[in-house]
Amino acid sequence: MKITMNQETNKLTVSIEGSIDTVTAPELEKELAANWNGVTKLFLDFKAVDYISSAGLRVMMAAEQHMEAVGSMTIMNVNDDVKEVFEMTGFDELLNFE
Repeated sequence: MKITMNQETNKLTVSIEGSIDTVTAPELEKELAANWNGVTKLFLDFKAVDYISSAGLRVMMAAEQHMEAVGSMTIMNVNDDVKEVFEMTGFDELLNFE
């Protein structure tokens, strides 16, 4: 997994490439927590995400809970296979997608 961060004032865009799974989810969680201070708008770009596991879903919920208290989180550019995981688990009802 590759993580690229672009911060503009209070907006953080995180582009993720590869799989968000049991091995990579802790790294993503750590990177988000290290960079979201002062951020009120978090955008997660899933354009190059090919898989998300339950560990990745847990990170998405933790990020949503944090951002809900300070602003908003949006997941963008989700491909059909990954979107299906969000839909099957009901996470599509809990998270904001663009």
